[in-house]
Amino acid sequence: MSEQLDLIVIGAGPGGYVAAIRASQLGLKTMVVEKYRPGGVCLNWGCIPSKNLIHQAELYHSLTEMEAVGVKVDRSKLNYAQVQANSRGVVKTLTNGVAGLLKRNKVELVEGTAKITGKGEVTVTKDEAVKKYNAKNILVATGSRPMQIPGFECDEETVLSSNGVLAMTKLPKSIVILGAGAIGCEFAYVLNSFGVKVTLVEAADHLLPTEDFETCAVLDHCFKRDGIEVLTSTRAAGLTQGKKGVTVEITQGDEKSSLLAEKVLVVFGRVPNTENLGLKEMGVKLNQRGYVEIGDYGKTQAPGIYAIGDITQSAALAHVASKEGEVAVEYMAGHEPDIKQIDDNLVPSAIYCEPQVAGFGLREDEAIAKKIKIKKSVFQYQGAGKTIAVGKPDGLVKMLVDPETDELIGAHIVGYNATELIHELLLAKQAELLPEDIAHMIHAHPTISEAVMEAARGINGKPIHA
Repeated sequence: MSEQLDLIVIGAGPGGYVAAIRASQLGLKTMVVEKYRPGGVCLNWGCIPSKNLIHQAELYHSLTEMEAVGVKVDRSKLNYAQVQANSRGVVKTLTNGVAGLLKRNKVELVEGTAKITGKGEVTVTKDEAVKKYNAKNILVATGSRPMQIPGFECDEETVLSSNGVLAMTKLPKSIVILGAGAIGCEFAYVLNSFGVKVTLVEAADHLLPTEDFETCAVLDHCFKRDGIEVLTSTRAAGLTQGKKGVTVEITQGDEKSSLLAEKVLVVFGRVPNTENLGLKEMGVKLNQRGYVEIGDYGKTQAPGIYAIGDITQSAALAHVASKEGEVAVEYMAGHEPDIKQIDDNLVPSAIYCEPQVAGFGLREDEAIAKKIKIKKSVFQYQGAGKTIAVGKPDGLVKMLVDPETDELIGAHIVGYNATELIHELLLAKQAELLPEDIAHMIHAHPTISEAVMEAARGINGKPIHA
């Protein structure tokens, strides 16, 4: 029998490795088990490589702006394999960085496939080797994988998941993207920027169905202006592969038609990795969709077993998983965490296409549906001089407040640097500041953050540059 540990973490993604490091910092003897590479899906096949591709797409797209000032650029030499190689290089650097952080914080990293095989017991299999480990607590952070829908199975050659797109070394001439959530919109932007004919299909009535409709209207306009075909309120009924490519059958109301493209990207969502972990056998309760049910501090119904991240029904975001991991291990270590559970109203969303989309808290459509009274302010980006100066006038800042108290209850931004700007408003919400506090703060000029200031002024009908 191996040495008794305080904590075994299963999965070294952004939730698992952060939890492991924090646990060790708190004095817990900690081990983390990872079957692939440190960093999980986010670092290896998700947010990090995709953001690098977005960055390279932005650089490539900027060639148009260079031509506007007389610089002629030969675009025929684009080597997309090198683009992907650059992306994978970033991934390698960061995975090595995570491994280094674990080592520096005295967290043992064990490679292999883990399964809970008894109370406080984890069995790790690698190739033919099998070893058992024991710990007072077990934290499961195994993440999620792309959802497979019958009739839309991914072969990663012609019909792709997000993993397949991130492994693609040759650009297709055309692609249909099924699903206009964050992943679909980000890849639509990347591929369109590199010259691929992109058709984006979404069943909901607007892009990014979980985001504010006014911000999404700006994104819709920009996508269409840049040549992306956007089909909302449209359902994919099936697909067939042929010699000329993939035919996607679609329905729009009562009308049926088809789309032909060289490849199809299917991004219908993700499912939790909760199989073959021994969870049910240990008394961990899963819901009908396979998600682990948790209470305060990430506790499951099985004593000593905790769960965080995408395997729970928390928002499937890396920053949520990381915070949940910190809360769980602080509780295990006998500390009093600042929160028991994540407050969804304080979780920022961030979508990194161009223009970027970000937000938190209540949306206007939710307020209408729930008959919640709101007061809102919308300030257009073009009212902030910096956006015109840098050629990024498309966007808006939207604030929602309680009409009686002016308490900030939601904020949504679309436009250049939206994913950075949202944090001023989130901090204001966290600190219980009012829009007038934001309006009174001197913002440097010229900056895009002035749009935030003006939106705050607009709550009481006093914007200067509207």
